[in-house]
Amino acid sequence: MKIEKNTAVTLRFKVSDAQGKVVEESKDPMVYLHGGYGNTLPKIEEALDGQEAGYQTTLALAAADAFGLRDESLVCTIPRSQFPPGVKVGGQLEGRGSDGRQQVFNVTKIKGDTVLLDGNHPLAGKDLRFSLKVTEVRLASEDEIAHQHVHGEHGHHH
Repeated sequence: MKIEKNTAVTLRFKVSDAQGKVVEESKDPMVYLHGGYGNTLPKIEEALDGQEAGYQTTLALAAADAFGLRDESLVCTIPRSQFPPGVKVGGQLEGRGSDGRQQVFNVTKIKGDTVLLDGNHPLAGKDLRFSLKVTEVRLASEDEIAHQHVHGEHGHHH
């Protein structure tokens, strides 16, 4: 079966930086609903469109096509007193960005009485290489299409 709109695609992946250092590798397969639903990067969908199980490729994506360019307006310093006890580097919290939309911020540094938050994706601003191997392609169910994501093992659970 070919990968096309409304197919559920199972793949294994490895992400490396421009120097070849592995930054993420799938332990379990990833499953996404193909067809412009925002479940994976558009350039990955474009490369996999029309392919079948067994297909392998490596994509070199510029930062803008991967997790975006860094936006320094998403970096801010907040007084530590505004955080609950136990705030740690690497922790996350939800807040509102300057545009009022819900935003996840990562705690990147704690220095004295201040906490540095970064709302950028941790891989934003980095050129990346994605090694992909398609292991399965199947028709998506009506529920998956209606919900715009894959359900079940390695997919979304309600």
